[in-house]
Amino acid sequence: MTTKSSAPTGAKTADQTAAQAADQAEIAALPARMMGTWAAHDTEGFADLFTEDGTLILPGVYKKGRAEIQQFMATAFAGPYKGTRVIGQPIDIKPLGTGVVALITQGGVIPAGETELPEKAAIRASWILVKRDGQWRLAVYQNCPRNRPE
Repeated sequence: MTTKSSAPTGAKTADQTAAQAADQAEIAALPARMMGTWAAHDTEGFADLFTEDGTLILPGVYKKGRAEIQQFMATAFAGPYKGTRVIGQPIDIKPLGTGVVALITQGGVIPAGETELPEKAAIRASWILVKRDGQWRLAVYQNCPRNRPE
């Protein structure tokens, strides 16, 4: 015996809508999680934002896998990123398929001792997120300067 749902075909149930809202909130919160790990210079927490085989691409940098990402951040926090803060906020979320989204953010790295983001340090970033084991993680993160150099 089969049963039919009383919801029209294609209609979302309250549970589906709630799950989508929860996913949207978790996806939008990922930049804040990154800012928190950065503020603490927590290389393990930063790397844990990525899938095991995740990729970090920055101008002149390509790191693949949590171990490489964690080592890169440890070196960066001891050197050029020492005392810096990172800011960012979502500007667009694009579903790409079940359990896969593209998140577009803008922000940048605030240099040590500064309170404002210098225009030359402003970036836009693309995040490809996948949902694995019930948690959204970065499969790919790439950023570039927000403005074209003049």
